[in-house]
Amino acid sequence: MRSLIIATLAVGAATAAVALPAQAAATKTLYGYAWADGQGQLRVTPVSATLVKKNGVLMHSLKAAPGAKEVRLGYGSADFRRLTVACDLKETEGRLALDAKGLGKTRCTPMDLAFTLRLQPNPVKIVYSGKKAVKINEFMPAKYYTKTAKGTIKRIDDDTIAFKSLALSYTWQLTFNRVTAKCQDGWLTGRPVNADDDGLGTKGCTFKDFTKAMKPIKYPTLAVVHYNPFSNQLLSVWEVYGDA
Repeated sequence: MRSLIIATLAVGAATAAVALPAQAAATKTLYGYAWADGQGQLRVTPVSATLVKKNGVLMHSLKAAPGAKEVRLGYGSADFRRLTVACDLKETEGRLALDAKGLGKTRCTPMDLAFTLRLQPNPVKIVYSGKKAVKINEFMPAKYYTKTAKGTIKRIDDDTIAFKSLALSYTWQLTFNRVTAKCQDGWLTGRPVNADDDGLGTKGCTFKDFTKAMKPIKYPTLAVVHYNPFSNQLLSVWEVYGDA
């Protein structure tokens, strides 16, 4: 009888264990500008975000999160929601699809996220578990956050430079303002025929010209840069003649 009771209890315990739902993995949430980081991967440095309303539109005001470190996540199975009314739009075209928390609500796919990341760094809210994004919503930053500063820059790779303590990355959107005669000239090569009164370049060139000009430079060189302090996206570079 004792053996039968023990066997019955064991079967009951096993059945109960099967019936109990598995506990969901713990999730974390962050806000920030996501960059493409390989196929199905993104990188983002967390920022502090506060919901505000501007001109009747729900947006997020951003501040730096001291000590925040870059996070790399896979998004191949993430639920992605855009703030545009269609998944394949490059811009909002004046229409927004936002929920009550100012987050994009148009249901899209990871392939649509890859499309947006090819355009530029994307401001998003990410819920993630471990190294995988679970849900990603676009949001509208409260303003166009930028800084302009002078200092030395040094090439890290074909799309990233070191500026002070920052690593600034750039895309096809970068504008390069040269003092040289031609966009393809080496850094500060020849007479400064395109410099303003402050010694800053005035000849508009492309991100490809900037990459080419930076490659041969072995030491930090003086420049003026314009960048987004939350995405660390380099937006513009001015070549500087002399110590202006």
